[in-house]
Amino acid sequence: MATGTHDYGIDPRNETILININGQLVHRRDATVSVFDSGFILGDGVWEGVRLHKGRLLHIEQHLKRLYDGAKTLDIDIGLTKTELIDRLEETCSANEMDNGVHIRLMVTRGIKATPYQDPRVTISAATIVIIPEYKSPLDETLTQGIRLFTVHVRRGYPDIQDPKLNSHSKLNCITACIQATKAGADEALMLDPHGFVATCNSTHFFIVTEGEVWTSTGDYCLGGITRRNIINLCKKFEIPVFEKNFSLHDVYNATEAFVTGTFAGIAPVIEVDGRQIGDGNRGATVQHLQQRYLESIEE
Repeated sequence: MATGTHDYGIDPRNETILININGQLVHRRDATVSVFDSGFILGDGVWEGVRLHKGRLLHIEQHLKRLYDGAKTLDIDIGLTKTELIDRLEETCSANEMDNGVHIRLMVTRGIKATPYQDPRVTISAATIVIIPEYKSPLDETLTQGIRLFTVHVRRGYPDIQDPKLNSHSKLNCITACIQATKAGADEALMLDPHGFVATCNSTHFFIVTEGEVWTSTGDYCLGGITRRNIINLCKKFEIPVFEKNFSLHDVYNATEAFVTGTFAGIAPVIEVDGRQIGDGNRGATVQHLQQRYLESIEE
């Protein structure tokens, strides 16, 4: 069964990885957190997905800015400086003798509670910091053959309900969207904003190509995507007209190309939305061009 842009090949090396829990390295089979942890009880925390590429933590400054900004909004004290957290990430990768083709899940929760209750004041420990590094790379067919999307009823909401800028552990709206798309036979969900304009996908950011222009949403109702922003900047660098704007499903269905972006897969083409073929149903020239430029950019 497809799992969208996060499809990956099974790597037996992952069975023996060491996971970092609050500075301690633990074998995968023994890696646990308390049932009283805020993340388990309430989804109270923030996280990042980071790639290790040829010994480098890609875009780590941008990832940590988003992590620390989210923690500040939620009034969570991570307890480490950014430099200390980078050191911990690098030490974890080094302990696993990892250098390339690695995807890291960095998770921070408020910590352990005295009792299962939402009030942050019953937290009795420092923040819980978990680092899970795995050998994971996107499948070639995802990057060349593309994915199919389905527009779901679940909307990206206003920031006074749950701010979409927060990369929080609480992802039930995205999970519900993913379930609906999966039940419809698609790979991922396309989500609209409260006004009916295209916002984003359940785990990636969405773009279309129309009349030689690249369009993506205003960004008002989606996470501040790091790969999204880097692709926008690449378009500007290579003089591809790019716009952050409102557009509807009518524009999507009639686009010549579409694609999604994310930390794990980079750029993946979208070949179908709601049963409508996008363009000629194949990866288009603009997508191929941006994929190549993106690969070049991470080698710099």
